[in-house]
Amino acid sequence: MDWPSLDMLLFLITAGFVAAFIDSVVGGGGLVSLPALLLTGMPPSLVLGTNKLGGTLSSVTSTLSFLISGKINGKLVLALFPLSFVGSALGTYAVHLLPSEFLKPLVVGLLVIVLIYSLLKKNWGAEAKPRPLTAATRIACAVCAFALGFYDGFFGPGTGSFLLFLFLLLGFDFVGASANAKVLNMASNIASLASFFALRSVHIGYGLPMGIAMIAGAVLGSRLAIRHGSRYVKPLFVFVTTILIGKQIWDLLH
Repeated sequence: MDWPSLDMLLFLITAGFVAAFIDSVVGGGGLVSLPALLLTGMPPSLVLGTNKLGGTLSSVTSTLSFLISGKINGKLVLALFPLSFVGSALGTYAVHLLPSEFLKPLVVGLLVIVLIYSLLKKNWGAEAKPRPLTAATRIACAVCAFALGFYDGFFGPGTGSFLLFLFLLLGFDFVGASANAKVLNMASNIASLASFFALRSVHIGYGLPMGIAMIAGAVLGSRLAIRHGSRYVKPLFVFVTTILIGKQIWDLLH
């Protein structure tokens, strides 16, 4: 196992901190961490697995921060956790059998819908207005948790936005939605990381230093979200989702 040079180490630590700071609240940290890891010269398959190592450490840290703050609905996310976990494991396996590129146009369209809906509903997510969990709602949540877990393992971009949007639809405010979304994101990250380890597609020498920096970024990002509430989370959500849309459109055109 080789380790990065000092310059590359400092670069990965900085990129990891910034990525986790964003990802801990609204997702989208891969916009920073993936390009950074690609600059190391590793093959894409190894980059994806190494990125999952840092992303998993980040999501675990964010989840613990939100859990301590009391922002997580334990009963709900515990029921959905295994669905996201299994879905992600299957998605990671499927990506080795099927090309994932066909999802890009669909993802762009869905992200645009999420963004427009969030902008049009001015006070949406400003305060919690929980919806009753009817049988139909529970089934819909279960399907979404499994599907988004599969999507995260299979393709990935926008998973944080979609999960946050799901919990907003359930009546959580932006901070509560972000907190509960991180639990499901953690489930899919753990399953996907285990799959990448099994496939020997994780570079510890590059992933561990970046992951440690991501722990620090996740702590700061989640604490700011808890302290400043929706007036901080919603603009960041809109900004990151807009960047994600632009990134996916760029990939489609090039």
